[in-house]
Amino acid sequence: MQGKVEICGVNTAKLRSLKPGESEALLRKIKAGDREARKTFIEGNLRLVLSVIQRFLGRGENPDDLFQVGCIGLMKAIDNFDPSHMVQFSTYGVPMIAGEIRRFLRDGSPLRVSRSIRDTAYRVLQCKEKLLLEKGREPTHEEIAAALALPLAQVCEAIDAVSAPISLFDPVHTDGGDPLTVMDQVRDTRNTDEQWLERIALHDAVAALSARERRIIDLRYQSGKTQMEVAGLIGISQAQVSRLEKGALKSIRRAIVS
Repeated sequence: MQGKVEICGVNTAKLRSLKPGESEALLRKIKAGDREARKTFIEGNLRLVLSVIQRFLGRGENPDDLFQVGCIGLMKAIDNFDPSHMVQFSTYGVPMIAGEIRRFLRDGSPLRVSRSIRDTAYRVLQCKEKLLLEKGREPTHEEIAAALALPLAQVCEAIDAVSAPISLFDPVHTDGGDPLTVMDQVRDTRNTDEQWLERIALHDAVAALSARERRIIDLRYQSGKTQMEVAGLIGISQAQVSRLEKGALKSIRRAIVS
């Protein structure tokens, strides 16, 4: 728990545990509608919730949020548990608590992706945890793909889909001065200051042309029409189109260069 003793206002060091025969007695009272017995049983199984959320703590989620969701899973498990099946409550409760947490992590992702990709992502994460225990090291994407019999591209896509996004302003390095952020390492070669200025100058130069010149430039360089096609659309000769086009290009060039 990252050294945290209190979680959601609950002192984890003082959580009580139920005695062997106490659970069965409380469950019988709960099924009979005893609300106080239900409260006691919940308090007596909070350690079970803590043990389950341990496996989800390495994903950047707030422990308080996971604990609260785990408690919801615990209460659902209590309401649906049938003591007549002669199994321990923990056997039934652990999968219910874990399932509630997985649903929270899947549906609460800041990036909306399809259900099929999310399901694949959590299969990948489970496989990753299993291979980590078996190999004693972080498994490669290729090893995960082989274990799940999935294409490598699908595994990579699934991992990316549930990875937490980072801010452009997150620091990646600092040497005591101003930190180096993600934004400092990202460069857009298509939208530089120089290109923005050139686009503004081009826009202003085209706007200064006559309506006929603008239409000719648009048809020639946006629509890809030939001079003959432009002449037919406008209703003038090809020679006139050629002359107007040359004049318009000279005006644009002069406006940008000056």
